[in-house]
Amino acid sequence: MTKESKRYWLTFPADRAKRPLIWEMSKTFDLIFNVRNASVTEQVGIIALELTGEQKIIAAAVKWFQKRGVKVDPIELDVIES
Repeated sequence: MTKESKRYWLTFPADRAKRPLIWEMSKTFDLIFNVRNASVTEQVGIIALELTGEQKIIAAAVKWFQKRGVKVDPIELDVIES
């Protein structure tokens, strides 16, 4: 199976920040994760998360986050050629 990496913005209400969602995801799915950036305030939490693994497992993890009230948006990476 081919591994790939995808990056997502996870946006969630601050009350969800008390729950260790990324840890729970890592125990549920066979994926490597990398937090690329994060900011949590009293109103909102935003995390740039990179997931590496099989495409179908990444897709399942995205649905898992969405079912828990997390908004998941892909991060489009522009490749600049020189």
